[in-house]
Amino acid sequence: MRYIVLIALFTTLGLAGRAQTKIAASEAKKHIGDSVTVCAKVMGAKYVTGGKNAPTLLDLDGKFPNQPLTLVIFKPARDGFSYAPDEKLLDKQICVTGRITEFKGKPQINVTSESQIKIAQ
Repeated sequence: MRYIVLIALFTTLGLAGRAQTKIAASEAKKHIGDSVTVCAKVMGAKYVTGGKNAPTLLDLDGKFPNQPLTLVIFKPARDGFSYAPDEKLLDKQICVTGRITEFKGKPQINVTSESQIKIAQ
C-alpha cells in the first residue's frame, strides 16, 4: 500500500512540474525566459514576405509599437499551418503557449507549431 501512495505522490509532483504558468500579455516582460501560456487578443498582424525568414508578427493586446507581447512565426513554421495566421487570427482572442524571449527590448514568443495557438471560443 505504501508503494501505491509513493507512486501517486511522485506522479502528482511530476505533473505539477510540467504545468504552464498562465499570465496576461501585460506581464510578459516580467517572464523573459519562462515557458508560459498567454491568453490575449490579436490586435495587429503582419506577414513580412521580404524579411529574413519571412516572419509573421502577431501583436497581442495592443498595436505596434505599443503591444506588450509579439508572436513571431517564421516561414518554415508558417508553412506548417493549415491557415494564414495573420488573416485568421487578427481580432481573435487566442491562447498561446511558449517560451518568452526578448528582441530589441520587447517580449516575444517564437511560435514553431500551429498546436501552440488555440483560438478562444
